[in-house]
Amino acid sequence: MDDAIDVKTLFSLKGKTALVTGGSSGLGFMMATGLLQSGVKVYIASRKRQKCEDAATRLSRFGECIPIVADVTDAGQRRQLVAHLRDKEPAGLSILVNNAGANWGAQISDYPDEAFQKVLNTNVSAVFSLTRDLLDLLELAGSRQDPARVVNIGSMDGLHVPIVQRVPTFAYSASKAAVHHLTRTLAVDIAARNITVNAIAPGFFESKMADQVIGQFIVDIEADCPLGRVGRPEDIVGALLYLSSRAGAYVNGVVIPVDGGTSISKGARPWMEN
Repeated sequence: MDDAIDVKTLFSLKGKTALVTGGSSGLGFMMATGLLQSGVKVYIASRKRQKCEDAATRLSRFGECIPIVADVTDAGQRRQLVAHLRDKEPAGLSILVNNAGANWGAQISDYPDEAFQKVLNTNVSAVFSLTRDLLDLLELAGSRQDPARVVNIGSMDGLHVPIVQRVPTFAYSASKAAVHHLTRTLAVDIAARNITVNAIAPGFFESKMADQVIGQFIVDIEADCPLGRVGRPEDIVGALLYLSSRAGAYVNGVVIPVDGGTSISKGARPWMEN
């Protein structure tokens, strides 16, 4: 056995193709930026045409970025997205990042059924359906030594009960816990097709979904995080590049928290203050 390890290319993604859902803003935009800067051809999918196209224009300074206007919760639009990728990428899709998500906050007595269902449809059902529909393209791009990758974006709120928002997010927390376990079940089921499935569970990052909470409760958020801060773009991109590159080729069915330790913290501890 050769003792040498080719560390120079361990995290290389050059020549790969990726789809990032919800890629026009927030975490999706951050991850698309990181993939493009790593030499990946990136498709971003978003529901709103102008927002999607504007984001692709901004991202294109880093590499080849193609916008696809699609609501991944809509079966018809999902079929069109998949058909477009089959037409444009006959060699397959290397990386699928299931990032599109929704949230809803309300007290339990006021929490509407339709809101709960909308969050579950976006955060869980669409993740399963899009992964299922893209299996053939992922299989084409994967090999035994370098599998295709599915990276689902869960949340630290699927690992613990969130405490700083003040407004309960029942559906969001439940949906992200479901994403984590769906990740495990998919990982076992499709590994033989040379496709790995993993999840990232982010903490607070500056994004449209989190900006209001961060703005109101930044002191509590920082106190609840052992590292005392919110996430930076490099934090989420680093985890994605690890899971998507040869460095993560033998990682399958895991959920990686990227939250500074918040999901295992019990909050601020006055006796530890200086």
